Amino acid sequence: MSEITILCENSVGRRGSAEHGFSALVETPEGNILFDTGAGKFLIDNALEFGKDLRSIEKIVLSHGHDDHAGGLAKILALKGKVDIHAHPEVFRDRWLIKKDSDHRTFKGIPFKKAFLSSLGANFIVNRDFQEILPGVFLTGEVPRITTFEQPDENQKYWDGSNYATDPFPDDQSLIVRSDKGLTIIFGCAHAGMINIIHHAMAKTGIKHIHALIGGTHLGFLGPERMAASIAELQNFSISHLACSHCTGFEGAFSLHQTFGERFHYGNVGFSLDMG
Repeated sequence: MSEITILCENSVGRRGSAEHGFSALVETPEGNILFDTGAGKFLIDNALEFGKDLRSIEKIVLSHGHDDHAGGLAKILALKGKVDIHAHPEVFRDRWLIKKDSDHRTFKGIPFKKAFLSSLGANFIVNRDFQEILPGVFLTGEVPRITTFEQPDENQKYWDGSNYATDPFPDDQSLIVRSDKGLTIIFGCAHAGMINIIHHAMAKTGIKHIHALIGGTHLGFLGPERMAASIAELQNFSISHLACSHCTGFEGAFSLHQTFGERFHYGNVGFSLDMG
């Protein structure tokens, strides 16, 4: 049996502490994976609250290079020591949040230098392509952008050496767990587009049924028309569970709940699911 437990998220149920960010522990018979590390405040506290020993992890996966997904790296490395970290080669991009018609810039990249993390025991393994990192557990690699409505967020920028350009997030990748129940797809923020990611996962694995979609979908930043288009397209898939959270936003979560009813769960801190 494989199980996922959300350890960092914007909200909580009855236990744990909330922070803006995302992290989930994926426990499988073949080894345990920490998917993202939150913003760095409550990852270890929440793991202890839910009886999870983070020293048991064999790998860390970074969904993309944002501070609210990689901010806990130093703390987990101090606890675990040497560990493989899977990420895209452009995960350390110089990233900024610059809202339209504003000169204010907020740094959003990974808040640590790669050399510092390496000194703490991080062994970075980079990939651009789809790959299996444990038996039955896959990284999407770079996701083809095939939809017309899942466009980059114009407020998300990166410094390309001469300008602040809109960030297409080539490093955005998701984790896929295959089981007899189907595919469980775990998003960080789904900057590549939730629908694009699902199509890519099904094409690469040959499996059409989705047991669960878990994590940030970025629906909260798409605007009403693109949100509606994404949810309409989502209904074309065979999905048993949705536990969407983080950058899904309350409006996005409400719309998903209206559409999918009891299949929708809000994936806050402490949410867990048997993946089969």
